Amino acid sequence: MAPAATAILRETFGFDDFRAGQAEIIEAVSRGENVLAIMPTGGGKSLCYQIPALMGEGLAVVISPLIALMRDQVCALREAGVEAGALTSANSPEETDAVLDAIGAGRLKLLYMAPERLASAAALSLLRRADVRLIAVDEAHCVSEWGHDFRPDYLRIGDLRRALDVPLAAFTATADEQTREEIVARLFQGHAPRIFLRGFDRPNIHLAFAVKNSPRRQILAFAEARRERAGIVYCATRAKTEALARALQEAGHAACHYHGGMEPDARRLVEERFAREDGLIVVATVAFGMGIDKPDIRWVAHADLSKSIESYYQEIGRAGRDGAPAETLTLFGPEDIRLRRAQIDEGLAPPERRAMDHGRLNALLGLAEAQECRRITLLGFFGESAAPCGNCDLCDAPPQLFDATTAVRKALSAALRTGERFGAGHLIDVLTGNATERLRGLGHDALPTFGVGREFSRSEWQGLFRQMMGHDLLRPDPSRHGALRMTEAARPILKGEAAITLRRDTIASIERRPVVRALVRDEDQPLFSALRAKRRALAEAASVPAYVIFPDRTLIEMAENRPADMDAMARISGVGAKKLERYGAAFLEVIAGEVAPLHPARRRLAGGEAGPIYDRLMEAQAELARGPGGTGKPLSCSHAQLARVARLGAADADMLERLLGERRAERFGAAFLEILRAGD
Repeated sequence: MAPAATAILRETFGFDDFRAGQAEIIEAVSRGENVLAIMPTGGGKSLCYQIPALMGEGLAVVISPLIALMRDQVCALREAGVEAGALTSANSPEETDAVLDAIGAGRLKLLYMAPERLASAAALSLLRRADVRLIAVDEAHCVSEWGHDFRPDYLRIGDLRRALDVPLAAFTATADEQTREEIVARLFQGHAPRIFLRGFDRPNIHLAFAVKNSPRRQILAFAEARRERAGIVYCATRAKTEALARALQEAGHAACHYHGGMEPDARRLVEERFAREDGLIVVATVAFGMGIDKPDIRWVAHADLSKSIESYYQEIGRAGRDGAPAETLTLFGPEDIRLRRAQIDEGLAPPERRAMDHGRLNALLGLAEAQECRRITLLGFFGESAAPCGNCDLCDAPPQLFDATTAVRKALSAALRTGERFGAGHLIDVLTGNATERLRGLGHDALPTFGVGREFSRSEWQGLFRQMMGHDLLRPDPSRHGALRMTEAARPILKGEAAITLRRDTIASIERRPVVRALVRDEDQPLFSALRAKRRALAEAASVPAYVIFPDRTLIEMAENRPADMDAMARISGVGAKKLERYGAAFLEVIAGEVAPLHPARRRLAGGEAGPIYDRLMEAQAELARGPGGTGKPLSCSHAQLARVARLGAADADMLERLLGERRAERFGAAFLEILRAGD
């Protein structure tokens, strides 16, 4: 990795080490290669194009799908001392003029644009005149016509790349093989880029599923245990987002709803509130989330099952992007399965696409009904192997399993003998011998399967049917109003050629509450709360999101390590040079009380080897200010001169004379050389 990239990582962004996969992607992008990188949400995709942009000359254009995301990223870059800007419909005339002036003057390093802007001839003309050296595309899966996030204007990006004749780097959190092929074809016009496929594991996220049992109560309990922590609740319908947001508000939470039926200004207000307020809960449809860059979302709950395993992965991936502990809870039940099957069957996709979508839903249902570590199941879908993670509900409490072969065969037989024309309720009446008037009228009380399942209660049979639907043994038939029909996967079980094990703990109503993960130790909690309060005050004063000052992960490290001076503060992850200058003293005061001010020249050396050397040079200068005997004329070096000497690392008498001048070198040279040599 080029030293320049490592220096930018440390000095601008405040990190000592690259995350897995970042270094080689940055190296490829900085060399001018075309790149497609599939990285986990929160894996640090932004740095993979931001650092190359800062390493080279000219302008990097970033195509991003959401105005709120672009504004937040620009804000964060400016806080880090980077010249960045965005051209969006939300800009004021003054903001647009400032961005255009910066482009014209060659100062701007990163320009964020929405894909819709590429339809404008003026935008293309502007980019032709600018010194564009790189195009970066965030959320590149939006180019896939069959993806749920398809954006038609993303199809223009390939033409832009060809018109400007510059490298293109595309990034996405999840893309199966078909989507990757679409990205290559549409963005790179078939010229294969270098593809980086990084691990999908997010080990800081706790995974948990629960069968629906008064779902509103379950969500309220989950949120209550995480009060004042930012979270997202995903719902399948717009009406449910509004109702659940009201319930959370009535319970005393700061909560609001978000869905595609809201006016654009109302949606934008929610996006801005979520970015800026600590502890806000957004109850939303999947319209909320793509491009959400808030790193300190501490939990994500699903009031309804996602539509596929990729969707689930993306949605939970919005939690814990700062690497600190985060939690998830997904509620599911038979109605979720019926809804998601119907959405696929009634959609406009061709048959082969519908079959693929059923397969993706099956993968998610397999995760919901998993019998071993959730992470093993989830990563297995993405082609990765894993050991038991110790950070999911099934690792916390292993499930109770039983041989369900006989019970499943009884259920399948009941479905077949009733012509596969009925739902679970009627089939359970048959199995439990509940001779309703309707059942007797159909003659189903005379079936061989009538009453053969009395060993299970009605609620237990409901759990069994849900698991059978989850294992895709029975599937709702939309042409028969959701009646359950047997799939090919069930035939070996029915014929006695295969056995099946199911979970007993999700048949009985055993509710497990995921343990609330503490962000810091009990003894560090008061300091962590004080640091968050200071961050909130600074963010409000600057009108920026709180995480732009520092993310939770940085405050956690401050609370645990309790830096006592600027050198120690500079070594905290996420504290770059610019942020140390702006905020270091304010946070040190919270941690250690009043802190003596540092000269700017010394502060710029904080955290590095040159800092302590500067201090020793100052001490030596104070001793020799009036000469060895203390009777000479006062003489001193400037702070800038001492900083230059401290950075040398190695020097000789001639070099010091060139830096300090003859008189100062004569008085201080020997002492300074001794200090420099001792520091080697």
